[in-house]
Amino acid sequence: MNPLTVARILICTVAIAALAACTVEPVVYAPAAPAAVALTVAPPPLPVYELPPPPGEGFLWTPGYWGNGPGGYFWVPGTWVEPPRVGLLWTPGYWAFAAGAFSFREGYWGPRVGYYGGVNYGGGYGGLGFAGGRWVNNSFQYNAAVVNVTNVHNVYREPVVNNVTINNTTVNNVSYSGGPGGARAQPTSLEQMAGQAPHVPATPQQVRHQQDASANPVLLASRNQGHPPIAATPRPSAFTAPQVTAARRPPPAPQPPPPIARPAAPAPPSMAPAAREGVREGAGAPLRPNEAAPAVRAAPAAPVQPAQKPPPKPPQNAQAQADQKAKQAAQAKANKEKAEKDKQERERQ
Repeated sequence: MNPLTVARILICTVAIAALAACTVEPVVYAPAAPAAVALTVAPPPLPVYELPPPPGEGFLWTPGYWGNGPGGYFWVPGTWVEPPRVGLLWTPGYWAFAAGAFSFREGYWGPRVGYYGGVNYGGGYGGLGFAGGRWVNNSFQYNAAVVNVTNVHNVYREPVVNNVTINNTTVNNVSYSGGPGGARAQPTSLEQMAGQAPHVPATPQQVRHQQDASANPVLLASRNQGHPPIAATPRPSAFTAPQVTAARRPPPAPQPPPPIARPAAPAPPSMAPAAREGVREGAGAPLRPNEAAPAVRAAPAAPVQPAQKPPPKPPQNAQAQADQKAKQAAQAKANKEKAEKDKQERERQ
């Protein structure tokens, strides 16, 4: 055999052996790395919404969150996603406050759920770990206490307390960690281990879902006032599917009852100066022994109005006056005669 040919064969054999010995390491993504843009305005609170049922077996829930773009904050709806491979769980991204600004920590896939700021996203993500389902023998089981299991059958039921407390801190619908009013949970040792393990980034469907949400004007917080009409979807980017759920608006605040009309209390009678002896002026407290009563300031007298004379009677003519006098005299005479007659009758009896 030609020596040159033998040399080529040896080179090829060594190259093939070297390639066979190579192993492909998984890409490691650090969830604690902040986003490139830091903001000074906090994201809105998380909206309240119901999860649509999973479209089928093997889909995992990824909760919604507030993204940020040129138009400000926008809602990325929660959705059901097929994981990159069997056995992986989703750790949601979250907003964190540090050095006077808010920055976003990206979510990732991994064998364990890591730290997501203690934010209570709902749907099994109550701020610590994940209670919406679990992998068993390469098959994902759904917690019927959290998920609408209409379309799946591999289920179990385990109650979940929504009002969770992490490190003595009550979790609410705040959408960020740290800072004024933010979640105060610190990562546990298990979450730290999960954060240091190899990760898989968001799937292309998840990336497209986020991009489509950023281009949908109804998802802008400035337009929906924190209550997006598309809060959750059955699949990524399925914004018009029948199973889309909207955010629930809080009920209107109860109006106070109208005031009850009450009759006005009669004014107390004014006290004469003599009755106020021994009482402090204004305070109403009795005098102490050997304490002189304070001088009572007399109220200014009201101005005296001059008495008005009665209006003069209209003058009467002389004839009318004479007739009136004659009539009075005749009446007096008749009364006198009647009195005399009555006296005589009594004397005869």
